[in-house]
Amino acid sequence: MANETYLVTGAMGCIGSWVLRHLTDQGAHIVATDLQDDPVRARLLLSDAEIADITWERLDVTDTNAVSSVVENHQISHVVHLAGLQIPFCRANPPLGAAVNVTGTVNIFEAVRAHDVKGLAYASSLAALGAPETYDTWPLPDAVRTDPATLYGVYKVANEETGRIYAADWNVGSIGLRPYTVYGVARDQGVTADPAKAILAAAAGVPFHIRFSGQVALQHASDVARIFIGCANAEATDAHVFNLRGDVIEIADFVEMLKEVEPGAKITFENDSPLPYPADLSDAGLRGLLKHVPHTPVREAMQNDIAAYRDLLASGKLDLKQLEG
Repeated sequence: MANETYLVTGAMGCIGSWVLRHLTDQGAHIVATDLQDDPVRARLLLSDAEIADITWERLDVTDTNAVSSVVENHQISHVVHLAGLQIPFCRANPPLGAAVNVTGTVNIFEAVRAHDVKGLAYASSLAALGAPETYDTWPLPDAVRTDPATLYGVYKVANEETGRIYAADWNVGSIGLRPYTVYGVARDQGVTADPAKAILAAAAGVPFHIRFSGQVALQHASDVARIFIGCANAEATDAHVFNLRGDVIEIADFVEMLKEVEPGAKITFENDSPLPYPADLSDAGLRGLLKHVPHTPVREAMQNDIAAYRDLLASGKLDLKQLEG
């Protein structure tokens, strides 16, 4: 990786921070961009010295020229594109959501095309798909019909279709990934952050209520980050979109397991409140590309996260405010 430079957009998010962790471990040159200026989540995973070794730039992905300049000026060889606004923000401000999620992604593709970037992996979402009752083939393959129920999902379908057209018209390869319930240290926003928050609460010995039930696909943030890096390194020459699987588990079983790992954990969940997304996902396409798909089993991940959370709480690097919202 000595002669290669990675651009990570949305670098201050959960997955972005884990991407920085693993790229740092691999000795990569990193350009980390975001609209935020304070790497709060990255500090949970990297030392101050490691953060100082990363090149940080404030980047608005809706600015075509700014995106192109960052890629050109830093001679970017690989891109992990994670910048985006989530479901509630897109609902509250649809034009801004479209500008960031759709135009921003087009700007990334355009910069990749203009400056001969070798590998591009970007974040799609399971929100591009329909409700479980929409489908009858399980595990659910990558190439099923999209049927988004939110503007955020519509924007993610647009991203996937953008990748298809850029490959067909300009030979720009890309890999879009559809994460679902990502958990782990640094996951602190959104309803699907509740399993991560439950583990934090168990580590701290405080109660927490998960706001949903039913079957989910749990994917540890560390594994997801390594998958994004692996997909960027694959240097795809066509357009691909892959599901992530992780561990398919009932929330009731997740809570029971957490109480086994941490006896006395005060974790509850909302009965009869499943999330509106399919969980039994096939990752055969991803496995065909990467050969080895990183995967930390839930019980092991729980144990690791509890230890990490306790260290962070003891050192004052983390508090429990995220459990309030």
